[in-house]
Amino acid sequence: MSEVLVVIDHADGAVKKPTLELLTIARRLGEPSAVFFGSPDKADAVAEKVKAYGAEKVYVVDDAEIKGYLVAPKAEALQQLAEQAQPAAILLPSSFENKEVAARLAIKIGSGLITDAVDVQEGPVTTQSVFAGNYTVQAKVTQGTPIITVKPNAAAPEEAAGAGAVEAFSATVSDAAKTAQVVATQPRESTGRPELTEAAIVVSGGRGTGGDFAPVEGFADSLGAAVGASRAAVDSGWMPHAFQVGQTGKTVSPQLYVANGISGAIQHRAGMQTSKVIVAVNKDEEAPIFELVDFGVVGDLHSVLPAATEQIAARKG
Repeated sequence: MSEVLVVIDHADGAVKKPTLELLTIARRLGEPSAVFFGSPDKADAVAEKVKAYGAEKVYVVDDAEIKGYLVAPKAEALQQLAEQAQPAAILLPSSFENKEVAARLAIKIGSGLITDAVDVQEGPVTTQSVFAGNYTVQAKVTQGTPIITVKPNAAAPEEAAGAGAVEAFSATVSDAAKTAQVVATQPRESTGRPELTEAAIVVSGGRGTGGDFAPVEGFADSLGAAVGASRAAVDSGWMPHAFQVGQTGKTVSPQLYVANGISGAIQHRAGMQTSKVIVAVNKDEEAPIFELVDFGVVGDLHSVLPAATEQIAARKG
């Protein structure tokens, strides 16, 4: 059975959920091999995590020469690994950085690329949501090794024992790949909530909040959810752009999406309509968002959300 390379998404060695989803998907296509860009001293802990989800091998690429630069060195390392392993497919979590890495890699190895897949089945045949979410299409790479970036929440992680054999891989990074250097980084302040694109539940607020996101945040915290915002809320300066859900923000596909005070313009729909269950709270019963929802509440979010939060707290107790 051919290898399927899965690039590990992690924070200083802590493996993130999208990686476990990709390993689950990789088992449909072949034999999963995880690729860890990071410090070799964290490799054993990473291997323990990913082998529980089917990783037979863990290629460890020391990122000492890579992390100080933009995406070009990582693309070169993946090219060299792909040429050695000759995988059946290469899967990456869909992020701005990974999509650029994947594009560079596709050119380097002469392969087709599919981005933002919401499902991958044997073939590999991908499913994508396109044209602002108005169409669902299936696609297949017809040349070279399929390179696919997959959105978070595309699959439920399923445990399966793998060997998790650790194998160091030494990549040679060219001088040309080091022409764009990272000169400073600043970690984003932690909110204690899940990452927006990875969360199983997202609670968003829009113009209807009037700038008061306290009911939205309180409700989100009662559910252990991430907080999102519409473009109108971001443009008004009520929330940072990092929280924006939509065509010019982030695309989310959680198990549950709750839209509060959001009209449902096509720009916002494009970022959330692949959510499994959609709930909306809006004072305007004619709001376009109600065309999309599984459950709608016509009412003021400032009274509906605190009441819902109180009920959730009572049931938890």
